[in-house]
Amino acid sequence: MFLSRKKPPLVGLDISSTSVKMIELSKTGSSYRIEGIGVEPIPANAIIDKNIALVESVGESVKRAHSKSKIKSKNVAIAVAGSSVITKKITMPSNLSEDEMEGQIQLEADQYIPYPLEEVNLDFQILGETENNPETVDVLLAACRSENVDDRVAAVELAGLTAKIVDIEAYTMETVFSAFSSHMPDEGMEKTIAIIDMGATMTSLSVIYNHQLIYTREQNFGGKQLTEEIMRRYGLSYDEAGLAKRQGGLPDNYEPEVLEPFKETTAQQVSRFLQFFYSAGGAHGDIDHLVLGGGTACLPNLAELVESHIGVPTTIANPFIDMSSSSRVNKTNLESDAPSFLIAAGLAIRGAEHV
Repeated sequence: MFLSRKKPPLVGLDISSTSVKMIELSKTGSSYRIEGIGVEPIPANAIIDKNIALVESVGESVKRAHSKSKIKSKNVAIAVAGSSVITKKITMPSNLSEDEMEGQIQLEADQYIPYPLEEVNLDFQILGETENNPETVDVLLAACRSENVDDRVAAVELAGLTAKIVDIEAYTMETVFSAFSSHMPDEGMEKTIAIIDMGATMTSLSVIYNHQLIYTREQNFGGKQLTEEIMRRYGLSYDEAGLAKRQGGLPDNYEPEVLEPFKETTAQQVSRFLQFFYSAGGAHGDIDHLVLGGGTACLPNLAELVESHIGVPTTIANPFIDMSSSSRVNKTNLESDAPSFLIAAGLAIRGAEHV
């Protein structure tokens, strides 16, 4: 058949603790175009510690985001949090076929996974030949509690969509890095780049060397702490505080007494994160460049403050920096929301490659 229809790309769908973010990309050559984008808040307590507590509520938010985005495709790529996934690098004989490898991994997996195997979803990826041993290959084994995957898939299905790929959030950072690596020192080659993604309740550090993820860590810290301080200080509800944080209109003492101390705390947290990496024996020396992502990264002058604290060149993430966009996409929102779209954009890039 000479004229076969191209499959539509998979939509990148990030289900975070406070919102649903989705994006559809098309790819021509090596360039991406944003076809549609959607953001929708998630009700409070629908997600607790990155796990879905209220599947129906999350499903409704996904449905609204999809409807508002005008995205046509109903197939999505989603991700589970790194904290819910166990990864292990193992070596296997290089002469095994992928099916033989899968069989052997199933037989041996219980020595790597601390849960009953019937309770986990298992997957693996061949990383390449083992250094100094051409007879074996390095294989990345990933296991996640089935309920974490099943709840996300169920929320997606309630919205009338289908999850075709389930990725790991940390590895979406490796994917999305390709979207802005041309703006990094030496395009990221032979460089150690740290990406800190600061969400509402959780912050993750992903360290990338030569475009490959070499270290990841998550810990509880995020923009919710600023929202709660605004609530406490000014007697607002959580929703009102969140709106005031984004849109302004707070009393004159907000910046010096609330915002600036929070930014100082954020800079200290970033510094601590990097210390964890260094104390883990940071394999490739010092961090050459730091990229701040997530909603918290949008705070005014945060990059400059962090840079002055840690002495490392720091920029705000923009996964869309080299992408064009369709006329349906609101350019103003795109710019302001860009730092919080790292995971969704990473999933969408993988979805565009899937076609």
